Amino acid sequence: MSFNVDFSAAQAAHCEDEPLALASLAGQSIPLFADRSRNLRLKRFRTQLLHQWLIATFAPCRVADVGGGKGLLAYLLDGSGFHSTVIDPLDQPLPDKYKDVLTDQRVKIPPTARVERRTAAFQTEEAAGSEAAAGYDLLIGLHAHGSNARIIDAAARYGCGFVLMPCCVIDEPFFPRLGVLWIECLADYAARQGLPVFPFRLNFKGQNIGLCYAGRAPRNTTIPLISA
Repeated sequence: MSFNVDFSAAQAAHCEDEPLALASLAGQSIPLFADRSRNLRLKRFRTQLLHQWLIATFAPCRVADVGGGKGLLAYLLDGSGFHSTVIDPLDQPLPDKYKDVLTDQRVKIPPTARVERRTAAFQTEEAAGSEAAAGYDLLIGLHAHGSNARIIDAAARYGCGFVLMPCCVIDEPFFPRLGVLWIECLADYAARQGLPVFPFRLNFKGQNIGLCYAGRAPRNTTIPLISA
């Protein structure tokens, strides 16, 4: 069943800033990915921290960054040997610089740098004016409003993996029942489609818990999986 939920931009931002006091998810503890900072980093470093987790977890593969915005994650992944594509209806230029969380140095991005981009909405299947998931090994949704359920559906249909860091239920086809967190609802939705997920936590302020299903994406490490 589908529901229409009206969220303002201010409410969406609040969801991203709100930490989740969860110690376990999908029947598993939530490990914190190692980071050299002793304190929680600001939310603006979440892309760099997710990049470090991704390259520690997966070998280079074909990646779709759904709702990837300016494309910094895709740019960083390309520099690590991945083939990345941003799928986002809004075409935005790359930032001109970013901070390397390993060296704490600011890095300039050359003005000629580009990432592959599909200026379209993400859909599970091919449709006019949209980009489908069939050609990718790994789908990434870093607070990708309205695309979390579609990403899970695509993984179930095509066998690709996914990494989600969800915040709110804007433009999603369903929402959790009272007392259930959105991330818990998504973990259950994936499990019901036979996709065992595992959680992880990154070291930044706000909603920093992610869900991963490996699928066919090649792995760098042994990823713990649970039975669906």
